[in-house]
Amino acid sequence: MKSKFGIIGIAIGIAILIGFLGIQDNQEENERKGIFHVTLASPDNYENGVFTDTFQIEDGDYEFGFVPNGDSPEIMIIILKGESFSFNEKFSLVGTPHETAVSKYFTWDYSGNKKFQIPKQQELVITIDPNGDLLGPVSVDIKR
Repeated sequence: MKSKFGIIGIAIGIAILIGFLGIQDNQEENERKGIFHVTLASPDNYENGVFTDTFQIEDGDYEFGFVPNGDSPEIMIIILKGESFSFNEKFSLVGTPHETAVSKYFTWDYSGNKKFQIPKQQELVITIDPNGDLLGPVSVDIKR
């Protein structure tokens, strides 16, 4: 009888440990989740040639992420402005060639300062200027 209780006790302990670790992973995932996301793929996304939006952000360290392709804007200027924060960066599209035995292909990213730090919680205004290239699709993310 004692061995049955021992096995049940071990099983309960393992279940609690797995549940605790799962909660920890969810908290870390939530901390890294995106704060802002937009996919710009049409002239309808822009007003007077620029995209503008507002969002709330907590204090902390952040980074831009992009999902570009070869047709994305070659130059993209992103401006963030808030009560106690200002950021202005010119991003350039960079293609990296890769060769295999049968083909050559490119991967794409933007060069520029992608990291920034917010000093306190505030509302930010983001302005994305694709330098007149309103047809080139690109997704822009801000993540922790």
